[in-house]
Amino acid sequence: MKRSPEERIEEAEGAVVNSIAETMDLYGITPSTGKLFARMYFKHKPMTLDDMKDDLGMSKPSMSIAVRNLQEVSIVHKVWQKGSRKDTFMAEKNFFKYFSRFFGNKWEREAKLNLSAIDYAEEILQQVIEDEEADEETIERAKTDYEQLEDYRKYCKWLERLADSIDSGEIFDFLPVEEDDEADKPKRD
Repeated sequence: MKRSPEERIEEAEGAVVNSIAETMDLYGITPSTGKLFARMYFKHKPMTLDDMKDDLGMSKPSMSIAVRNLQEVSIVHKVWQKGSRKDTFMAEKNFFKYFSRFFGNKWEREAKLNLSAIDYAEEILQQVIEDEEADEETIERAKTDYEQLEDYRKYCKWLERLADSIDSGEIFDFLPVEEDDEADKPKRD
């Protein structure tokens, strides 16, 4: 029996909805909330909480919590709709933009926080290394810790540069794009 074009579209969307829902844990999102985002991704106009409830069969309070969680990670945003008193929401369609905000901010925070801790720890370790009252075993431990922290510093500096390249848009210069896809390439701000 031949399936209608509408049924084939539903099948295609369903495959992507399921895969997005399964992988949203990478962003700290539950599969049910991921499914909501994925369903919203395929909607081409803003949705109210009632629309979402009807589409997914979840309760309105569950929808409200899910939308709030998606807003917190900048993957869904509230949109103003003329003539409507209800809040309406749209899923972020540009995954590069979402990736940039989500991971760039997290990586930048990780790098800065850890580099600050490394600076503080190395200052203390250097004092131990130079302490004439410290025994040889303690000094060796401080030196080993210091060397390890220098390796960790290299990683944090790399992560900082990675976050900077996302913020500047430079990282997207390495995307393999066809000439027709050039318009879809993220723009530097």
